[in-house]
Amino acid sequence: MPGQQLQTNGWVLGRPLSGSDAFESLQLFSESHGVLVALRRVSTKTAPQNSPLDLFDEAELALESTNQGRTWFVKEHRHLRRHPGIGRSYAALQAAASLSGLLLRNPLPDESRPALAGLLRLSLAALDGGARPDLVWFKALYCFLRDEGYPVKQDWWQHLGDDDRAAAAFILNQPIAQQEPAPDLLDRLTRRLAAWVASDTEIRLT
Repeated sequence: MPGQQLQTNGWVLGRPLSGSDAFESLQLFSESHGVLVALRRVSTKTAPQNSPLDLFDEAELALESTNQGRTWFVKEHRHLRRHPGIGRSYAALQAAASLSGLLLRNPLPDESRPALAGLLRLSLAALDGGARPDLVWFKALYCFLRDEGYPVKQDWWQHLGDDDRAAAAFILNQPIAQQEPAPDLLDRLTRRLAAWVASDTEIRLT
């Protein structure tokens, strides 16, 4: 009997060890279906449909499951966008991994998936294009919290000092390409935001 079929677009956010030489394990995020766990058969063929799925790739996926969707198998895939620039910078890789971890470690309500997909698409494209990783991560974390309904503006931002509050507002409201905040300022704001997340929310950053 054929298994359950699923056609979706998604990003590869994780590649944990599968425990098998025949399959690689993938953690995917789909705007339509949320986080999915999938296994893909390792192939030595060089045809486009057998090209590897690397971290942060966006792809069109044909999946099949024989256990009611607990685990999926990748039958076919087609790359939509790859992000080779992320792998050329350790800092960019760290920022992309931090953003991926947010989506993989925390429950994601169905209604927030479109906003999260947009945030993921924009952030990965910025990192791939050489944007400052610390700036991308700070803005992505703030937007994630805002989109998930946490009072980040009403609480965290309001408790900053006047200078930091003005700096944070400028950073968050201006395009990444049009600003160059001091690294120590951005580090201080990011650490304060992470501390607020740890003390006032149930979001797991690590």
